[in-house]
Amino acid sequence: MPTVDPADFVRAMARVPAPVTIVTTVDAAGRRWGFTASSFSSLSLDPPLVLVCPARTASCHDAFVTADRFLVNVLAAGHTGIAKAFARSGHDKFTGSAMEPCEAGLPGLRDATARIACALHDVADGGDHSILVGRVLSVSVGPAEPMVYCDRRFTRPGVSPALASTP
Repeated sequence: MPTVDPADFVRAMARVPAPVTIVTTVDAAGRRWGFTASSFSSLSLDPPLVLVCPARTASCHDAFVTADRFLVNVLAAGHTGIAKAFARSGHDKFTGSAMEPCEAGLPGLRDATARIACALHDVADGGDHSILVGRVLSVSVGPAEPMVYCDRRFTRPGVSPALASTP
């Protein structure tokens, strides 16, 4: 079987629009953890399950694979700054952010497009990432337009101008 060049794979996946989320949890000591993720998807309706995939190298990885609950904040189109802040490591991501206690007391954004509170259902191997499967406990849906990540930039859903004129 031919080997896929990792750079080609990264370029191909950059063309796939993805949701932008900030996933949060609180550990047993009360410390808040969070990361920006575009690897988020619904998995099952019965039971209601979602999945999100933190990098194994992330400083928050262990907190999430051992958490009993986590909250997925689906970011709105105006959340670029907080998405970038939670994508960086090595700083307190919560200081100065708009995060406040939401569902299950977990840090959330009141103006998120949606918030999905989950109990950790399973953790699976995903190569250099772990796959967190969350059983959905509650949802909150807001009116804001969602943000997506495509071609290495944050944008809004819609048709690309370059594709709009293609027959």
